[in-house]
Amino acid sequence: MQSAEVYPIGIVTSPYRKHGDAPRQGRLDPDVEMAIEIHEEYAAGLGDLAGISHIFVLLWFDRASRTTLTGHPPGATQSRPVFATRSPHRPNPIGLDIGKVLGVDGRIIRVSGLDALDGTPVLDIKPYVPSLDAVPDATEPFRTGR
Repeated sequence: MQSAEVYPIGIVTSPYRKHGDAPRQGRLDPDVEMAIEIHEEYAAGLGDLAGISHIFVLLWFDRASRTTLTGHPPGATQSRPVFATRSPHRPNPIGLDIGKVLGVDGRIIRVSGLDALDGTPVLDIKPYVPSLDAVPDATEPFRTGR
């Protein structure tokens, strides 16, 4: 059986320093450039990301509360259970962003579209594949007022 431990593969360099600096979703401020520095021991897994315009970035929101079980999404009329929100404050504060790849220089990926604070650990990176990852008929619960 393999260990259940999770290790960061890199770290984000961001102009956002503290909670409240970042937009509630990174794509709401798409012109802000950040860098993801991949740790040396994982550099061989990066390559140049040729042909990949966007990536999923799994983040560990290390400054988020891990005890919050409800949240109040923007536009919602009432609080909701945390697993029905996109709040960073959750038992395992894992963030999922889609970053636009601006370039790769060695172990540094330049991206836009993240909502990560400076120093946020990166857990994993995967290519965003529109034909697989986009769900055109998905509903948007926060827009219904439920």
